[in-house]
Amino acid sequence: MSIKYSENSSLRRVQVIADYQFGAGAGPGLFPEGCTFLLSTTGRIRQVIFGGVRLATVRASDGRLTLGIEGAKRLQAVLPAPDYRVVIRDDVAEFVAKGKNTFAKHVVAADPQIRAGDEVLVVAGNDRLIACGAAVFSGAEMLAFNYGVAVKVRQGSERDASGKYQSPPDEGDDEEARHECRAD
Repeated sequence: MSIKYSENSSLRRVQVIADYQFGAGAGPGLFPEGCTFLLSTTGRIRQVIFGGVRLATVRASDGRLTLGIEGAKRLQAVLPAPDYRVVIRDDVAEFVAKGKNTFAKHVVAADPQIRAGDEVLVVAGNDRLIACGAAVFSGAEMLAFNYGVAVKVRQGSERDASGKYQSPPDEGDDEEARHECRAD
């Protein structure tokens, strides 16, 4: 018995996951024909690639999707506003675009259907995509709280010098820099 899926079966499988997670019709818009798949050693779908770019990863723990920024762009085109969107102030958009987390005090509006743990699109004015990540609070809580991280950003929309979307590690994360600052 083979555990490998055909390309068509894999495509249909991730489209159904997207429909379940984001609503009916999201799957075909997010994952078009021509997607390729990176499989785990056990043959399960791990990443969905389109045109050489990662659209999403299937989490091994629960089978839900985590979006890459290109997948977020495709999902944004399919879902009507305000679905799965967190709107932030324009003055903090450049920081969030670099991959920094979104704080509750910067949230202007949020889809009331968002639950903690949902994959969300972080947008600024005129529905401009800034980043994608996981909601820490529900949509209503994001608006009610004035402190704390509202969205843990996975990927910002701004590319770095190497052409990647990932932000460079913070200087504070450098172990040598920490030791240099210590008073011994």
